[in-house]
Amino acid sequence: MFRNVRRIRVSALGQQPRYLSFGDSRCCSSSYDSTLKNLKINSHTRATANARESLLWGTKIVGGVRPGREGEHLGLPVLPSVRKAMEVLKPDATGIYVAAHQATSAIEEAIEAEVPLIVAVAEHIPLHDLLRASIHAMLKTQSASRLVGANSPGIISAVGKCRIGFQPLPCFKPGRIGIVARSGTLSYETAASTLRSGLGQSMCIGVGGDILPGTSLKEGLQILVEDEDTEGIALVGEIGGDTELEAADWIKEYRAKTKNPKPITALVGGVNAIPGRIMGHAGAFALPGEPSATAKIEALKAAGVAIVNHPARFGPVLKSMLDGVIPSGVGVASSSNISQQRGVHTLARRLIMHQRVSYRERGVQRRSIYLTQDTAFGLLRRRGIAIAEDTAVNSQKLLAVTLNRSTKSPCITASPSSDASEVRKFDFAYGKGGQDIPVEAIAQHLQLSPNSTPSLGQVISELVALFTEKEAFLLETRIAVDKDTGNVSLAAARFGFDDAAFRSCGRQADIQALRDTSAEDAAEVSVEKDGIVYVKLADGNIGTLVNGAGLAMNTVDALADAGGRAANFLDTGGKATSETVKRSFEVILTDPRVKCVFVNIFGGLTLGDMIARGVVLAFQDLQMTVPVVVRIRGTNEKEGQRIIAESGLPLFAFDDFDEAAAKAIELANQGLHL
Repeated sequence: MFRNVRRIRVSALGQQPRYLSFGDSRCCSSSYDSTLKNLKINSHTRATANARESLLWGTKIVGGVRPGREGEHLGLPVLPSVRKAMEVLKPDATGIYVAAHQATSAIEEAIEAEVPLIVAVAEHIPLHDLLRASIHAMLKTQSASRLVGANSPGIISAVGKCRIGFQPLPCFKPGRIGIVARSGTLSYETAASTLRSGLGQSMCIGVGGDILPGTSLKEGLQILVEDEDTEGIALVGEIGGDTELEAADWIKEYRAKTKNPKPITALVGGVNAIPGRIMGHAGAFALPGEPSATAKIEALKAAGVAIVNHPARFGPVLKSMLDGVIPSGVGVASSSNISQQRGVHTLARRLIMHQRVSYRERGVQRRSIYLTQDTAFGLLRRRGIAIAEDTAVNSQKLLAVTLNRSTKSPCITASPSSDASEVRKFDFAYGKGGQDIPVEAIAQHLQLSPNSTPSLGQVISELVALFTEKEAFLLETRIAVDKDTGNVSLAAARFGFDDAAFRSCGRQADIQALRDTSAEDAAEVSVEKDGIVYVKLADGNIGTLVNGAGLAMNTVDALADAGGRAANFLDTGGKATSETVKRSFEVILTDPRVKCVFVNIFGGLTLGDMIARGVVLAFQDLQMTVPVVVRIRGTNEKEGQRIIAESGLPLFAFDDFDEAAAKAIELANQGLHL
């Protein structure tokens, strides 16, 4: 393989596909819209992702880039820059496989070189690196390059035998279903489900789990509905942002204007996510005013999309729809059988409006640092921002500096009340000191008197400076107004900072030092160094151990639909090892509420047999006294299931999720010890 190399792909695409453009274009300009065609990779595409494996699969690879050096690898040229590669090889795509701290400059270089398709796979790219480099502003004003990612597993054409990314190839075979997904692991299990149903895939677009991805679910849909090889579509969304609502609006218009629309089914993870927590993926959390997972489900269903609650259901449901049969059954709901709700999340439209909750209740995630309110107030006082004398006052006026994910821009979010429908976003240019912020319009929206506008402007100016200088993703406050003077002060503050700035680049050590781990759950903190994301949930008795953030969210949701109660969210990471499996068991077992552990592994990048050995070793080494249910699907699943079955240990092995979930719920409710 090329190491520390930006991989280059070349394609002879021939006739470009048409794509449908309905509704507004909130996500991107018309110039960037014109690059959608670059997503359509096919059998002519020449590429270099995971070079040796991709070559064997059939991908046409032409070379790579190693900055400042020339050479050869696998008989292919290695060039010193992307611009040189464009001149010599004339590629139409590049895969960026550099580390997170180098990724932004690599993306910028590819855009400047006008590479048509740029796939960025790195996770934990510092958010403000992308904002400072104006990556999305660059994309909006040009018509040559299309970005997929960051934090994307890539894009793959099963029909065309072309992979730009690292998707597990055993899950993909030529077929009829197009997939567009935010979660890598969920997309792999979705692909495997279509294989088991005899459908296979045409194309899979992994838009990625980043906060500000370059390609949205809606844009992926636009390609798939016009792709001649695609007969049905699976959409995989999750909590965070508005992209599922945008997709739903587009689908509704597409179905209204198309004589024979392609069947679309969807899953949205994060129904049971804790509000305000980042659930594994960088972008898997809801900012103030963003829709909940249930609101997204409702919108998609209203648009005529069939909803499933587990990726294993995608294949059977799409097969039914392609056969002209209305899908039904446990874990399935569609607009044509609204009354059929068994096993599907309650669909109640609501937006997220964070309430005044203490830091202990909110907690922290490894991709973010949340400060206690007292610490946040200290930062504000040093900047001359007034703090309300009585911070117990129940102020409902929201003022936040955060991100507008639809426009890929920083914004002021404001609401005069706790009514989510009154939330309004005011975009501003990054790095300009907030000079373009319409303070008077924000004051009017907050229902403040004119004499409060100067004071409000000062508060906003300081919050924007703090947001930029200290690399925040959310500065959420509640404001109070002096009745006599009109001066604005802050009655509550909840501040979130991007941990990737420190972890990937070593910046913001002073913010890192403000983190008060004594205010956090000790078990959650203890496994951060192992790359494990562990979040305790309320009132659960089933410990969950899952590889991949999207699958971990979905496991919690699907267990709840089956009548179970997960005690935790746990993501071992997409590439779990025997060591992380053992460490995961250790932290789960620190929770005395856990009466059964449910291991739900999809072997995409992770090998099922390796996980099975890790489970067996952990069970023996930890002398476990609670029952363990193990579901292993995907790569090397049969070998993994055999290892569990022949271990001689009281482990319950399944390949079907429903059967495994039912057994875990039964054992947890019995509360038996081994």
